[in-house]
Amino acid sequence: MSDQKNEWQRSEPDVVVYIPRGTGDEDNEHFLVFEAPDNGLLALWTQSSCEGRGDNRLMLSRSADGDGWSEPKRVAGARPQSDDMQASWGFPIVTKSGRIYVFFTRETPVIDNNRQGSGAMGCIISDDAGRNWSEPVDIPMARNRFDHADETIPRNWIVWQLPIRDRHGRPIAGYTQCTSQSRLEHTYPNWVDQDSRSAFMRFENIDDDPAPEDLAITWLPEDCEGLEVVDTVHPDISVAQEPATVLTPGGGLFCIMRTMTGHIWYSVSDDDGETWREPEALLDAQGAPIPHPMSPCPLFRLDDDRFLLLYHNNDGRKGDFDQFRETWPTNQSNFLRNPTYIAVGRFDAVAHQSIRFGPPHQLLDTDGVTIGPKGTAEIGTYPSLTHWQGRRTLWYPDRKYYLLGKHLPDHLLNSIDPDRSRAIDA
Repeated sequence: MSDQKNEWQRSEPDVVVYIPRGTGDEDNEHFLVFEAPDNGLLALWTQSSCEGRGDNRLMLSRSADGDGWSEPKRVAGARPQSDDMQASWGFPIVTKSGRIYVFFTRETPVIDNNRQGSGAMGCIISDDAGRNWSEPVDIPMARNRFDHADETIPRNWIVWQLPIRDRHGRPIAGYTQCTSQSRLEHTYPNWVDQDSRSAFMRFENIDDDPAPEDLAITWLPEDCEGLEVVDTVHPDISVAQEPATVLTPGGGLFCIMRTMTGHIWYSVSDDDGETWREPEALLDAQGAPIPHPMSPCPLFRLDDDRFLLLYHNNDGRKGDFDQFRETWPTNQSNFLRNPTYIAVGRFDAVAHQSIRFGPPHQLLDTDGVTIGPKGTAEIGTYPSLTHWQGRRTLWYPDRKYYLLGKHLPDHLLNSIDPDRSRAIDA
């Protein structure tokens, strides 16, 4: 039995951003911390009373020093435990002038597969570092053969990781597209088995600070098909989700995805996301596929041009839990997404897999203790990373309940660098 009052300390965080009060605020995830135009930090996340309950909202908190955080403010979406339309999975883009755009999956009266993953592409804007926001406006989205045939029914899509900028400075965001169930001959009961692909949106003119209706967005890849990985158990569908994309020192894009194979898969693009290489399993230093369950696998480019991978180092089977079983007595993912490991990567311009990774290091652990309305033991899912005022900080949800931060000093990353001797001498 855990001590609820001090349970937030289990993962030994350096910073506390948010601890739920128990007022319909118990689920906190998709935790994106980024630099504010006025030199502080902003934290944007999706909050609800419980994941899937139907009251998702976007929350925003600010910090002047990275340690103390303000009382969060709801900037879009449902009031706690209300029947308001939801705002989910918001992601920000800060333009060169300092305007902040936040885009999100906006629930509409008409839905397709589910309420929190089906919707319009909502947009709000702030010109004063997030203190005041415009009313939501919907952005047109390109459609393809995986969407419902009725164009009045919205797409099924989610963005989670912070957009990056490509070699030309254009923001690009990876997103998951789930196929409309109306297009499928078969559907499967477990949530992990959804026909899905990874795709991308590139914001061409956002640094001109256009009105939302004047945004120019290119939908990638150019064939509009997305990146596919065959589901191990159900080979009639693809499961390739939650693309995490980085710009390599060579100017290419390197993207990794969660799959239902028991491993991370990746692809690369040498033409700014227009076309992509056929996806394949991501390999470790020994040439073996990196094990990972159906969970986000963040990849970040560090301030020194190394890379940081977060993963769970199991193949979807651990102890009594197995994501591949036909019938789930409980949500298997709640227990497979723990502990969280990190690995440092280095760019190798001549290698087929252009980022090679060092050994795993266990960073976060809940010891299998569950908390929150979802009853999950997961940790480190849907995090973000900042390099700010000389500190490198991982911002992470703990069991989709607490929002915390952990500093990642050089000595830690150097100790697991694939070129360890080079890192220590640097």
